[in-house]
Amino acid sequence: VKVVYTLDHRNGLSDHMNGLIIEYTALTDKKTPVNLTNHAYFNLSAGKDSTILNEELTLNSNSYTSVNVSLIPTGEIALVNNTPMDFTHEYSKKIGKDINRVNGGYDHNYVLKNETDFIFQEAALLYDPGSGRVMDIYTTQPGIQLYTGNFLDGSLTGRDGKRIVKHGALCLETQHFPDSPNQPSFPS
Repeated sequence: VKVVYTLDHRNGLSDHMNGLIIEYTALTDKKTPVNLTNHAYFNLSAGKDSTILNEELTLNSNSYTSVNVSLIPTGEIALVNNTPMDFTHEYSKKIGKDINRVNGGYDHNYVLKNETDFIFQEAALLYDPGSGRVMDIYTTQPGIQLYTGNFLDGSLTGRDGKRIVKHGALCLETQHFPDSPNQPSFPS
């Protein structure tokens, strides 16, 4: 497995100046499932807010892969329309608005709109109204996992020794759908 991180200071993908490009390559000697992603945590508040609950999220997705109580996908693709899972362009919202209506918080794979084309597309836009910071995420993958730091408990520390509390940061992980080898309806 090879992962290359590139800092891009050109005005390329969006109206924003700085970019972080993560490129994954895997080579196997036999056929095997491979689903590479990252688990980087983000809080765009510039240290002004200890949680991500006021950050606004838009996902390029109308559906998500339903999970059971152990957070394993059931194989069902559920629509987000008018549910707590809805972060569509038409309904960008603060992460904290409906988080208490989702058992345990968000830890779900969203199906990107071009999930069968594997084309380079915008997957998410995250905005912090307090700092004005914006993060655009682009990918060739069919899904993006939203994880809202549900298990952060203050035992980890960040910048300046500040404890990272529950919902103190989030992950937006571009990927193939979790458990794809066991779900025939999911993309290979």
